[in-house]
Amino acid sequence: MAAIGALVALFVAQRTARMAGVDAAKMWNLCIISMCAALVAERLLLVAVNWSAIRSHPQWTPGLAMIHHPLVAGVGALAAAGAAAWYVRVRSMPALAAADALAAPIAMGLACEQMGALLAGSGYGTETTVPWAVIYTSPAAALWSGTPLGVPLHPVQVYAAFAYLTLAVLLLAWLPVRRREGDIAGGCLLGMGAAIYVTELWRDPVGRGSNLKGALDGPQIAAVAMVILGAWILRERKSSEPASQQVIELAVEDAGSHPFHDEAVKRMGQPALEDVSGIGSGHGTTKHGVLHE
Repeated sequence: MAAIGALVALFVAQRTARMAGVDAAKMWNLCIISMCAALVAERLLLVAVNWSAIRSHPQWTPGLAMIHHPLVAGVGALAAAGAAAWYVRVRSMPALAAADALAAPIAMGLACEQMGALLAGSGYGTETTVPWAVIYTSPAAALWSGTPLGVPLHPVQVYAAFAYLTLAVLLLAWLPVRRREGDIAGGCLLGMGAAIYVTELWRDPVGRGSNLKGALDGPQIAAVAMVILGAWILRERKSSEPASQQVIELAVEDAGSHPFHDEAVKRMGQPALEDVSGIGSGHGTTKHGVLHE
């Protein structure tokens, strides 16, 4: 399911890249490099942590891919982000536009990954009595993820998958009408942070860390950081429009709304607005040359 999510993200990113004004070929390369960096970093971490067990039982090495842990996911995400930042810099890609194009595909990929976690029994939820609870019976789930067997659990992976899928749909609808580059990426960080924080309330805390006397676990700390970063990206920024263009537009607006505009037109015997609007195309008179500059 994680592999399916990666393929879905790759193909959706080709479309969102065009919508965001980014070269689709460069976006494809960026995604491939980032995925490879994430896989390598995750596997190296698993090998380092389990080195003594691997030395004693080398045949367990292929099974490392089955281990699902927040720390592994975090290291993979950091490696992918670092590789993406490097590629964006080397290929002179617009960083914020590239981040906007990646937002919805990443959310879709995470939705697929969470459904895989549900099927594997990893990232399982807390005990519950709700009628939609999931009960695991496979010894493989207990072996690889420590999943309790025969106990009704919250299908928290479904909650997370639904949240990510909803976020992806909203981001896809927002992308064509975004006001500034970076808005989609900021909204994605806010949405993902909120989804992670809330769904962690129904996840079993075993192996997820404990902070502030158990008030927050590791993923929730990361979720708070994502929300703060998303809010910082969404903050009001200075417009990227050239200052000269802003001056021209203000001059045109003022000329059209000035109370003495009509009288000035009669006195000059020619349309003042046309005279001012011509500045932008290089046809302004000497009288208005200062606006042109």
